[in-house]
Amino acid sequence: MRHALRLIVTTLTLASALPASAQSAAPVELRILAINDFHGNLRPPPGGIRIGHPEDKARKVPVAAGGAEYMATLLKQLREGHNNTIFVAAGDLIGASPFLSAMFHDEPSIESLSMMGLAITAVGNHEFDEGAAELLRMQNGGCHPEDGCQGPHPFLGAKFHYLAASTIETATGKSILPPYEIREFDGIPVAFIGLTLKETAGIVSPKGIVGLEFRDEAETVNALVPQLKARGVETIVVLIHQGGEPSGDYNECPGITGPIVEIARKFDRAVDVVVSGHTHRAYVCNIDGRLVTSADKYGTLVTAIDLTLDPASRDVVSAKAENVIVANASLAKDPEQTALIEAYDKLSAPIANRPAGSVTQTLSRAPNEAGESALGDVIADAQLAATRNAKDGGAVIAATNPGGIRSDIVPKENGAVTFGDVFASQPFRNRLVTMTLSGSQLKDLFEQQWLDPKRPRILQVSNGFSYTWDASKPFGERVAADKMTLDGKPIEPATGYRVTLNDYLAVGGDGFTVAKQGTSPQYGGYDADALFAFFRAHGPVGPLPPTRILRVN
Repeated sequence: MRHALRLIVTTLTLASALPASAQSAAPVELRILAINDFHGNLRPPPGGIRIGHPEDKARKVPVAAGGAEYMATLLKQLREGHNNTIFVAAGDLIGASPFLSAMFHDEPSIESLSMMGLAITAVGNHEFDEGAAELLRMQNGGCHPEDGCQGPHPFLGAKFHYLAASTIETATGKSILPPYEIREFDGIPVAFIGLTLKETAGIVSPKGIVGLEFRDEAETVNALVPQLKARGVETIVVLIHQGGEPSGDYNECPGITGPIVEIARKFDRAVDVVVSGHTHRAYVCNIDGRLVTSADKYGTLVTAIDLTLDPASRDVVSAKAENVIVANASLAKDPEQTALIEAYDKLSAPIANRPAGSVTQTLSRAPNEAGESALGDVIADAQLAATRNAKDGGAVIAATNPGGIRSDIVPKENGAVTFGDVFASQPFRNRLVTMTLSGSQLKDLFEQQWLDPKRPRILQVSNGFSYTWDASKPFGERVAADKMTLDGKPIEPATGYRVTLNDYLAVGGDGFTVAKQGTSPQYGGYDADALFAFFRAHGPVGPLPPTRILRVN
C-alpha cells in the first residue's frame, strides 16, 4: 500500500514511519530536470515568459527567457551538488518550430537537446507533424528522404530515447517506440513511461499516422504497472504529452482544469510523479496525492523535481518541485550551443533574412470573441491571392486552421518583415490545395469548427467571404446558412465553389472531414511562400476591420 502524500506549498512530503531496518540505510536523492513543448526554439522566443508581478500577482509582467544557450547553462547549474540527476521531457520538442530549426527538419533541435544531456522524452503530437517515419528518423538519424542532407554535418539522430507507450501499430499490437525505460540510481530502479495524448489522431495529418492508434493514457500506464513491479520497480514517473489549465503563477496550481486532472486521478497508485505538457502552461500541482508538473513552453522554464527514495521499499519518501526560469539576464551563454546555432545559422541566415516587406503594426494571431484574428485574415488573403488565377486553381475562397498559425508577425525597425518572420508564423510548410465544395458542404465544413466544444477551431477566412455563427445553437446548427456570403451574395447550397485549404485540412486534419469530399483538387505552392509573396506584393500590410466572422449570443 502506497503512503499518502500531502502538499506543503510546492512540496509533496510522505508522512510515514519507516521500520528500523529501512531507517538504517541512507535515503537516495534523485533530481529530475524536465521540460516540455520546446518546439525548436533554439533562440529565446519573443516575449519570453509572463509571470505574476512580485507586488501584484494579478498583473503579468514579461521576463526575457528561453533559448538553448541559456538553458544548457541553467541545466549545468541545476545538476551541481546532485549525485543523481536525469533530464527528461514531455513531448513536442520539435514541430511548429522557428525557421532556424524547421528549415533543417528540426535536426538542430535534436542535436541541441542531445548535447544538453536529455535522456528520455515522451512523444508529443507535433513529433508526428511529418509522419511516423520522420519521427523514427529523428531517433535513428540519416538524411531526409526528400531534401537530403542539408546541415553542416551528418545527422546522427537523437542521443536521447523517445518513449510512446500508448502509440500502437495496429498490425502488430506493439508500441511504435519503447513504452518505458528503467534507470537505476544508487541501486534503486526508477521507471519512466512516455505517453502521447490519445487525441493525437484528430490534430495531426491523417496520412502521417496510417496504421497507428493512440490508446487511453491511464489504461496504458495501469496495464504496465504489474510488469514494472515484477521487475522490482516501485518508483514510477510518467512523462505525458497532455496537460491542464491553472489560474495561478508558474509555481502554483489554483483551480487547475483540463484532461490531466482526470487522467492523473485514474493512474494506479503506484505512479509517483507526472511530468505533463501540451497546454503550454506552467504549474506545480498536487492532483490526487501525487506531484504533477508542467514547464510552460519554448524552453522558458526548467522544472527541478527532487525525490527522496527509500532504499528498503524502493519507493518515494518525499517529492517536491520548482519551475526555474531560464532567465536571459542572469545566465551566460553555453559556448557549445552557440557554436551549434552559428553553424546552422550560417546556412539558413541568407534565406531567413530575405526582405518580405513591411507591416504597419504587429499582426496578432490572437482571436477576437468571434474567433477572427488580424494575422488569420492576412494569411487567408495570401492563400487566396496565390490560388485565385485559373491556372493556379481558380479559388474564390480560402480558409486556414488557427492551429497552423504559430506566432505573431512583429515588425522590426521601420516595420520590416523577413522571410524568417513569415515562416515562424506558419512553420508547418503545408501545401495549398484548391478544391470544389458545394455551398452545403461549406456549411457542413464550418459546423465542424465545434467538434470539440471546449476547444473550437475557428477557421480564418479570406476577404469577400463572411458568415455568422450563433453560440446558443446546438452543434450542427451554429452557422446561419442565410448569412454565409461571398462578395455580398448568399452562398447557394447547390452551387460549387473553388476553395483553397492547406493539405493538412484537405485530408481531414483537426476533424474537418468534410474537406475530404472536395472534388477536382489542384495542388499549389506552400503556405509560407504564399504569405511571403503577399507581403512583397502588398506592403505595407496592416490589420483590417474584423468583419468576416460575426458572432451572436
